[in-house]
Amino acid sequence: MANPATVPVLDYLARQQARHVDELREFLSIPSVSALAQHRHDVRRAAEWLSGRLARAGIDSVRIDDTGGHPVVFARTPLAPGRPTVLVYGHYDVQPVDPVSQWISPPFQPEVRDNVLYARGASDDKGQLFMHVIAAEAWLKTGTLPVNLAFLFEGEEEIGSPHLGDYLRAHRSELSADVAVISDTPMFGDEEPAICYGLRGLVTLEVSVIGPFQDLHSGVHGGAVMNPAHALAELLASLHDQSGRVAVDGFYDDVLPLSEEERQLFQRLPFDVEAYQNELRVPALVGEAGFTVLERLWTRPTLDVNGMWAGFTGEGQKTIIPACAHAKISCRLVPQQDPERIAQLVESHLRKHCPPGVRLDIVRGAGSPAHLTPLDHPAVKAAEAAIEAVFKRPAAHIRMGGSIPVVADFSQTLNVPTVLLGFALPNENFHAPNEHFHLVNFHRGAQTIAILWEKLGAAYV
Repeated sequence: MANPATVPVLDYLARQQARHVDELREFLSIPSVSALAQHRHDVRRAAEWLSGRLARAGIDSVRIDDTGGHPVVFARTPLAPGRPTVLVYGHYDVQPVDPVSQWISPPFQPEVRDNVLYARGASDDKGQLFMHVIAAEAWLKTGTLPVNLAFLFEGEEEIGSPHLGDYLRAHRSELSADVAVISDTPMFGDEEPAICYGLRGLVTLEVSVIGPFQDLHSGVHGGAVMNPAHALAELLASLHDQSGRVAVDGFYDDVLPLSEEERQLFQRLPFDVEAYQNELRVPALVGEAGFTVLERLWTRPTLDVNGMWAGFTGEGQKTIIPACAHAKISCRLVPQQDPERIAQLVESHLRKHCPPGVRLDIVRGAGSPAHLTPLDHPAVKAAEAAIEAVFKRPAAHIRMGGSIPVVADFSQTLNVPTVLLGFALPNENFHAPNEHFHLVNFHRGAQTIAILWEKLGAAYV
């Protein structure tokens, strides 16, 4: 149950629902596409809109910080002794909108249809970010905020947050907090609110197999020269065994077994394997033997080929032995796996299995470790109570197979644990045409966050 102190807060949110939707539509109308240079001014304009809205919410300390790229919006409430500090993260930049022809309504002309708000950024992440702003406003306008709040909203998440790490290191002291809360994840399903307590990490490599000095005539030289495309195919095939396990020596050395508690939590989730397969339109699901689909998606490491190319790919035939062949590889990692060590193991495997007659050039990309917040953490328990107070049902506990690098940055740079508490639905077209956000969940999300502040204030006393 919510504390009586939250009643005026929730009443305020209920009275202001129409205004909040209008304001969100205004925010969404700004085309803050961080990936496109033509929208640089729009990204800045979105930062200015957001900083102004934070100030109108009653937060005195608000600023826009330049990063060398798109700016960070930072705000904080006055530090009250005896109250925990919560760091709220979100991003106000959005993905490009292509293909525009597939949008039913223009992506930056927000439209409500059947109580669903359609626009680029509606659920990822402007709508979810805005829930935190109005929840804070509700407390500041009606009562005494039970926590100290710091807001960190960036404009480069959709391009990999290239300047955020430096920003965190430069502002470490003022970003100090007891816990971070991020709403940039989905619920498990309709009427299935979820706390995401784990994310997989990531490391990438790009492999080039280099053969002759140039493309060669296959009739003149075929049979005497190793074909880099053949060599690449052989190398990539060596990365997995027949049971679906990664065949790189040492790849699983640091992988912790899944706890029985987590297995039972996953088994209780309403996950339909057949429906999942049909949704993907694949003839069969495959993967590492001995694990359920959700366990494979959330708790097991993977190695995937993301792209491969070589030789002539145009219309017709060009009978050559290509001079080189290329592939991009990514590994999703689980807790305890070190990205640098995994990259080294994969590189060693590739060099060990490289066929004669070609040489390898391997470039490692940036890596980020996996994240896991203990299920018994006070912030997780507070989130459970807040969800049950609003949704009248227990929270689902989920992990996600993807990666959110800022979560690892919070842990490594700030030593702050993170709770991921999102209210979008998995099928709301993030990054795709007709992105949308169900307004019932927007409103319930703001209510849940408002109660979360009260629960966290009590948990950390």
